[in-house]
Amino acid sequence: MRKVAIYGKGGIGKSTTTQNTVAGLAEMGKKVMVVGCDPKADSTRLLLGGLAQKSVLDTLREEGEDVELEDVSKAGFSNTVCVESGGPEPGVGCAGRGIITSINLLEALGAYEDDKGLDYVFYDVLGDVVCGGFAMPIREGKAQEIYIVVSGEMMAMYAANNICKGIKKYAEAGGVRLGGLICNSRLVDNEKEMIEALAQKLGTQMIYFVPRNNLVQRAEINRKTVIEYDPTDPQADHYRNLARAIDGNKMFVIPTPLEIPELEQLLMDYGLFG
Repeated sequence: MRKVAIYGKGGIGKSTTTQNTVAGLAEMGKKVMVVGCDPKADSTRLLLGGLAQKSVLDTLREEGEDVELEDVSKAGFSNTVCVESGGPEPGVGCAGRGIITSINLLEALGAYEDDKGLDYVFYDVLGDVVCGGFAMPIREGKAQEIYIVVSGEMMAMYAANNICKGIKKYAEAGGVRLGGLICNSRLVDNEKEMIEALAQKLGTQMIYFVPRNNLVQRAEINRKTVIEYDPTDPQADHYRNLARAIDGNKMFVIPTPLEIPELEQLLMDYGLFG
């Protein structure tokens, strides 16, 4: 079983990319569990056809500690297993607590045991926060491989570089490695070449370039992944190709984060500040 965490700047499309990739893996016959690590509890929405999932924290608050795995998980598209960590009530407590609580509970309930037949576990992690509970998949060794969703936008690249610092810090203790950058295009000039150059400087790869397509938004409005919404569209093939790229990936590294002047020079070299 491979344990994967998806990180990236808030709003970069992590949840959308994760769910569409998982749909591609599920279509390949892989058994996948998705653990949403965002207090909004929307990391499985497209796989479930809507916000139909009660979070782990909500379940514990309402039903107490005596719960079963079926109480906190739900079957989604193509037999995926969907879990939402959830968070505290707005303005109360630390949202990272939901991740710690849910992963510990899933372990206690045997969600990762061999008899569950899982090929993958995906953690969809909030924003570029690599501290506290949000860093748990990195620092506790819960995830083996990290993929960072990025674009050619300046702050998305800054966030990717910061996440690499977190991976590097905990790589030896937790064994986590960077599997690559996923470019979720924002139609920035020279975007593909810029992210390829960033990946090279970080010591990793751009594992896939996902082109911009409004079909993704149409599928989201209809509460579906692209593969389910329009399986014959070329965009669905892009997510299938990304799923295959991750499934066949053999390149896992401890990244070498850039110093800020070096990162800014890269942006200037490709015309972003030009």
